[in-house]
Amino acid sequence: MRPLFDDGVVRDIQYVHGEVTGAMVAPLEDPSYFAQVRVDVEAGTVAWPNDLDLAPEVLHDDYEVENPLGFYDITPDRQTA
Repeated sequence: MRPLFDDGVVRDIQYVHGEVTGAMVAPLEDPSYFAQVRVDVEAGTVAWPNDLDLAPEVLHDDYEVENPLGFYDITPDRQTA
């Protein structure tokens, strides 16, 4: 996924099966399900149909390169605003 933030920052985020398992993250292994990600305007997050969501702070400046959920910032030449 490639979120574009209000300040112009763009991130390339890749999902790889992580350490956390269960009903919430299991569907993300299916690329067609992962592609159903949407912006939840009310919550200010990105979310999937099962209500799994990621806060923008996680995907922007404070993003951990590796994390237990399996989301990785693969942005080439990563820059912050």
